Amino acid sequence: MQLVYSFIIPVYNRPDEIDELLQSFKGLTSSIPFEIVIIEDGSNTTSEAVIERYNKDLNISYFYKNNTGPGDSRNYGMQHAKGNYFIILDSDVILPENYLTEVDKSLKAYYIDCFGGPDAAHQSFSDLQKAINFSMTSFITTGGIRGHKKSVDKFQPRSFNMGISKKAFLASKGFGQIHPGEDPDLSIRLWNLGFKTALIPTAIVYHKRRISWRKFYQQVHKFGLVRPILNKWHPETKKFTYWFPSLFCLGFILALGLFIFNIKWLLGFYILYFVIAFVMALFNTRSVKVALAAMGAICIQFLGYGYGFIRSTLAIGMLNKDPEVRFPKLFFKLK
Repeated sequence: MQLVYSFIIPVYNRPDEIDELLQSFKGLTSSIPFEIVIIEDGSNTTSEAVIERYNKDLNISYFYKNNTGPGDSRNYGMQHAKGNYFIILDSDVILPENYLTEVDKSLKAYYIDCFGGPDAAHQSFSDLQKAINFSMTSFITTGGIRGHKKSVDKFQPRSFNMGISKKAFLASKGFGQIHPGEDPDLSIRLWNLGFKTALIPTAIVYHKRRISWRKFYQQVHKFGLVRPILNKWHPETKKFTYWFPSLFCLGFILALGLFIFNIKWLLGFYILYFVIAFVMALFNTRSVKVALAAMGAICIQFLGYGYGFIRSTLAIGMLNKDPEVRFPKLFFKLK
């Protein structure tokens, strides 16, 4: 099958990000033809003027629609795309020059109907962005790649860097209305339909993520809220490891309580953990400042996700509340 690529990019009030992303498209070294489909999801500050500057150099289709969330916007883009293989990106990523080359090479060597790629911090990113990136991608935290290089049918791609064939999109009907969580939900439904997913470890993007501690906390808190909902929808995917952030936080509170009674071993475990994490962050980022900030990012990640997971588990798993009624901000309504 001849692969024809369409990049699908939803955007909401972020023209500066689109500018950087399109600039990185111009730097791709591959001669493989592709189109870019940008979906403006009801933005007040649109990217139209930015896109016009790139129309002569890039094959771009631009659509404006009502705000119905990133999942529905990606579906809209795939419905209007001309290709037969869709590559979905968030607007806050930057592409390395070899990105499309690596994707195409991998799919031709081992075709897969849905893939995901890893993310990294670009050298131009702020110290905060680099610290958050370490926390979200390191295997010592709850971040990292959702799977590993040998994963095939159990890897869950994330929509900041994800590919899906037109065949798989049509069969699954694409993303649901939950956000975040729409990407693992899609992966699980694809598995149930008989499709496989895989990691392409060389298909790296530079991912900016959130740019403030408050936004980062809100993001990971939502991740925690979403997981018990996904567990309820897809009970076969439940894992004990999803409890780790919550248990980590509760254990730390217990460690402080034991320390009052001169029982120090548990607190010592936490000190050792953060020493190891600091050394890893220092080795990874080559910056003491970023490594220190990464410790704060790890704490926020565990706290935000762990608290959200407990809240949602109590409401959804134990009290059997309707997810859309209990957490309406996690769901977009079609307009």
